[in-house]
Amino acid sequence: MHDFLAHTLHGEPPAITQARLPALHWQWIDEGILEITPEQPATMALVISAGIHGNETAPVEILNRLITPLLQGDKPVLPRVLVILGNPAALRSNQRYTRIDVNRLFGGRWQQYDDCAEARRAWRLEQAIEHFYHSGCCDEVRWHLDLHTAIRGSYHPRFGVLPYSARPWPADFLQWLGAAGLEALVWHNAPGGTFTHFSCEHFAASSCTLELGKAQPFGSNDLSQFAAAEQALSALLYGEALPAVAQQPRHYQVAQQITRQGAQFQLHIDADTLNFARFSQGALLAEEGERRYVVQHAEEFVLFPNPNVAAGQRAGLMLVETPPRSETQ
Repeated sequence: MHDFLAHTLHGEPPAITQARLPALHWQWIDEGILEITPEQPATMALVISAGIHGNETAPVEILNRLITPLLQGDKPVLPRVLVILGNPAALRSNQRYTRIDVNRLFGGRWQQYDDCAEARRAWRLEQAIEHFYHSGCCDEVRWHLDLHTAIRGSYHPRFGVLPYSARPWPADFLQWLGAAGLEALVWHNAPGGTFTHFSCEHFAASSCTLELGKAQPFGSNDLSQFAAAEQALSALLYGEALPAVAQQPRHYQVAQQITRQGAQFQLHIDADTLNFARFSQGALLAEEGERRYVVQHAEEFVLFPNPNVAAGQRAGLMLVETPPRSETQ
């Protein structure tokens, strides 16, 4: 198997589902799930996922371009790697999701929904990542990088969202995120149903959702815009040089979440508002019945505003900028 993406989009397993090459062994675990194991002992267990949202195709193309040399035996691999294309059905149809947003279903939240393909997919991905991490050595470093692109434009086109964690973040992990070209890092202040929160909470992985640009369909991506992220991933996978940090990312903390509860919800943020747009204290952001969301700090910055989410889901985040963190574990 030389083209993981093509086989996944085709919807059938490859004729050969595993192979041992001079430097590594690979195994097709399930649709869109591939495990790559080096012949030499590894000190890191690395999960790289993309395509959790089916209309975010550039990270999928980059990930496929990175693992193809491994499957062809042209490159060595340093860590144990689990490669995941999150929602193959949505990728085939160029839709964000077919029924339910998979990235709201992790941590067992899929059990709250009627049986459907995406609830089953979240459950399957939970199983895959649990087996992968538990099959390694107890002292392995665990990272999970979930690659995305955003629906709307942004004042910071490339940024990372880190899940809530009571543990300090490893300095080398934060350094890697800067080397990957991220211009901003956002820290959550509460648990959530994302894939990265699941891996962080349940397996103590250093996890980050990487938003690497604007969502485009297959064939419309300018992959040169993702050069820093691709080079940083190459450094992890092949042991190549890590790119220099062009600029230190700005740091933000989630201050409040805007949640849609039902049909009366109104979001007072224009549809063309960019991520990280600034709002002043007292500005009305959204309302639903007697519930009003207003800017509580001197200034807050909006992230992921979307009035069309399902009831009970996040319709936006408001952030405050914080001094840069320097953490170690």
